[in-house]
Amino acid sequence: MKIFVVEDNEWYNKLLVYTLSLNPDYEVRSFFNARDFLNCLNELPDIVTLDYRLPDLSGLEVLKRIRQENDDLQVILISEQEDIDLVVTLLKMGAYDYITKSDDIKERLLNTIQNLTKDLSLKKEISTLRREVQKKYSFRQSILGESPAIKNVYELIDKALDTNITVIISGETGTGKELVAKAIHYNSKRKDKSFVAVNVPAIPSELIESELFGHEKGAFTGASFRRIGRFEEADGGTLFMDEIGEMEQNLQTKLLRVLQEKEIVRVGSNKPIKTDCRIIAATNKNLKEEVKKGNFREDLYYRLLGLPIELPPLRDRANDILILALNFIGDFCKENNIPLKRLSTQAQKKLLNYQFPGNVRELKSLVELAVTLSVKEEIEASDFVLDPGDPMSVVASEDMTMRDYEMKILKATMRKNNNDIGMTAKQLDIGISTIYRMLKEEKEFGK
Repeated sequence: MKIFVVEDNEWYNKLLVYTLSLNPDYEVRSFFNARDFLNCLNELPDIVTLDYRLPDLSGLEVLKRIRQENDDLQVILISEQEDIDLVVTLLKMGAYDYITKSDDIKERLLNTIQNLTKDLSLKKEISTLRREVQKKYSFRQSILGESPAIKNVYELIDKALDTNITVIISGETGTGKELVAKAIHYNSKRKDKSFVAVNVPAIPSELIESELFGHEKGAFTGASFRRIGRFEEADGGTLFMDEIGEMEQNLQTKLLRVLQEKEIVRVGSNKPIKTDCRIIAATNKNLKEEVKKGNFREDLYYRLLGLPIELPPLRDRANDILILALNFIGDFCKENNIPLKRLSTQAQKKLLNYQFPGNVRELKSLVELAVTLSVKEEIEASDFVLDPGDPMSVVASEDMTMRDYEMKILKATMRKNNNDIGMTAKQLDIGISTIYRMLKEEKEFGK
């Protein structure tokens, strides 16, 4: 932390410099007048302690100059006088604190610097995270592919960025609907506000109204405090409603009113609350067909329609499969400190010939399993378990010993069963002790 001390009184200057220099994390430099200090502003200090009465300029004038040249620099004013009106003026101009020269100045200064350091660290962390999030969800970096189908998605996302139009994303399970929603939010004008995701079918029907709109204390049994809902939480930002086609009819009516009036009413209250959040909905159902069947309100369907984005299934994206697979291999190897692996020609053919019913989500899981199973620098076709529900699908053309086949089948089945050894033993019709023995042997063989 770089701290500049600006103080014309030599004794006080030395006192402040000595006090701050006791902390090895502080790089401290002193100045005796405003001119020399202002000439060094380009060195970008983090904090400055500024004497209000300097020989060449007043603290007020120096603060104005600081705000003109470096609005991020934190200023702590130090003065012999206690003028409340002056303090208020300086704080309004952006000074972080005002400390009077008194017997406890060292303690007060150190406490202020400590608090300010925490604030600066938090701001830097938030700024870094925000840049990372924006980078992560820059859709041309996170939604990979070169196929005409995915390029069409790019064009639609571009059109969604400059307005607040409601977006409805459709596509099979695993095609990346939430990823597209985040890409829209984090590249839009609302990117500095919250992105709030709600998985509609995952919330019990008796709780979803409270979850979306909030509730007042005492609204129902167990409501021991007021709670804001997801609409209020997403105020100024984006509310992503996943699998909206699963929403019950009575809630569809209430949602329609919220979208029309742009206000919600908490459960247990009669007071409407204005809300300003962009709605992005997603569904793996054909909502038009659901309207015809009477499962989805027609007026809500047209209210949500806005800009429709249909995500193509992975099987229709040709060589995007290999682009995504290589990206997932790189990410998984990096996260697990594994040397980067390549895809053999046969492995590539095997992936391109597979239909991927689980789409991108399935591809990611299969790639991670293949990297884990692979014992060479190059991932072979036999390392891909293309149907995790069928352990025998690990059998491939590559020459392997019976023991190799047994271990691949065991690992695939354990992965399917979340490493539940009892369930795996039952499914493979072998004893639990046999599994432990095989795993022990695997470890001893070092494969």
